[in-house]
Amino acid sequence: MLITPRWKIILIACAFLFGTLFTLPNLMGRDGRIWMNENLPSWMPNQAVNLGLDLQGGSHILLDIGFDVVFAEHIDGIADGLRRALRENKIQFSNISADRNHVKITAVDGESVRTEARKLDPRSDVTTDGNVTTITLSDLQVRDIITNTINQTIEIVRRRVDETGTNEPVIQRQGEKRILVQLPGVDDPERIKNLLGKTAKLGFHLVDERATRTGRGGAGALVLPMLENPSQEMGVKRRAMITGEMLTNASTGFDQGMPVVNFQLDARGADRFCRVSRDNVGKPFAVVLDGEIITAPVLREPICGGRGQISGGFTVAEANDTSLLLRAGALPAPLTIAEERSIGPSLGADSVEAGKKAALVGFAFVIIFMIFSYGTFGIFSVLSLGINVLLVFGILSSLQATLTLPGIAGIVLTIGMAVDANILIFERIREDYLNGRSVVGAIQSGFDNAFSTIIDANLTSLIAAILLYSFGTGPVKGFAVTLSIGILTTLFTAVIVTKFLITWWANKTGAKALPLADKVEV
Repeated sequence: MLITPRWKIILIACAFLFGTLFTLPNLMGRDGRIWMNENLPSWMPNQAVNLGLDLQGGSHILLDIGFDVVFAEHIDGIADGLRRALRENKIQFSNISADRNHVKITAVDGESVRTEARKLDPRSDVTTDGNVTTITLSDLQVRDIITNTINQTIEIVRRRVDETGTNEPVIQRQGEKRILVQLPGVDDPERIKNLLGKTAKLGFHLVDERATRTGRGGAGALVLPMLENPSQEMGVKRRAMITGEMLTNASTGFDQGMPVVNFQLDARGADRFCRVSRDNVGKPFAVVLDGEIITAPVLREPICGGRGQISGGFTVAEANDTSLLLRAGALPAPLTIAEERSIGPSLGADSVEAGKKAALVGFAFVIIFMIFSYGTFGIFSVLSLGINVLLVFGILSSLQATLTLPGIAGIVLTIGMAVDANILIFERIREDYLNGRSVVGAIQSGFDNAFSTIIDANLTSLIAAILLYSFGTGPVKGFAVTLSIGILTTLFTAVIVTKFLITWWANKTGAKALPLADKVEV
């Protein structure tokens, strides 16, 4: 008599219950899931598998990063830092100029300039020719700037996209200097593109009346256009008294019925805003966003407490988007769209339908083959296969994973692998039975002898899936995820579920022969 430990029976029941509960929302449709959410207990699963871009449509956007701006800012920072250092150390110089890759300083004491430049960043290449010292970004600095900019840009893009409520976006580095953004099921791709296209660099600047009158900005001033009327310009101090990095929160509000953006500053920003506003009561200051002046109110009184309000003739949508951008933070460099593709929901629906047909046809042929080849044991393998599929979808749903067309291919491949494991077991049982073992002995030895082969075959497949996930991108990772889950569930169903069903049958019927569809003579 074959015995199944109680813990295995409990494990099978829990696995079946888990797979059924988490797979059910995928069969209910959107309206059914809403009903489940409203009428069933909160602990009941009501989330379906997320469909990828190729299955539900959406936007595919490839972004170019404006590294020229980043390099220019880095060079300007070196020039400003060096200018301060030379003044603090009373080292005389006659000129400092900066372009994209170089900072040039004209000074009598070139060695002192070289020393100060090395202190700023030891990685810089510093050369001296007569009275002119040149600081150049090294290859290491360039690589670090590119890597840091891309990582920071990906993080900020992710924050912006997540704020819109987009489910399971794909945001990743593409090549050396680009970012790929895939947005499944996006209803308003234009809004997303507008959000991604704004750098969102915020600054509060004191107004420079002289630059406003002359229309020319000097070393310490900028002349910027007004947002509402770009033909009107205003001069502002180049150095911002408050920057966007000092914001801790931004939200949409209303003031006298008009949409506004309320903001909260951190302790450093609140203290600086309080001091600057106290010293400049009666003077105008400008709120600048991405090089445009949103508004330029007059400071009537000191603004302390770290809270403020930006009003600039916003619509509700503009106020929402502006507050979203400020919360997510400013991009380190401007982004431009290098490539854009839209995938319609009808194309995605065709892919889903084709995937369903492939899976159902494959499943049907497997059922026919297994029952025809192995009779009652074939039926057990089909039941085990059904639990296997339930577990795969249950795990994907519980993880809120994204299912793509390659992912469906991984599930179909899982069905074949699961059947392969059962075939190995059944053939070993048949072989042992033909060699003279009893039914019970053949079943036990068949499972024991096939176990190591099944482990080896599935372990090698699992290693391949892990490597695909580690080194692959996008669809390849989706295939690797479903394949890995399928391999693990296959091991469980083939070794535990199928053996339980056959053990139950053998004990229930007291079988004297194997029902392998007349392939074994009794």
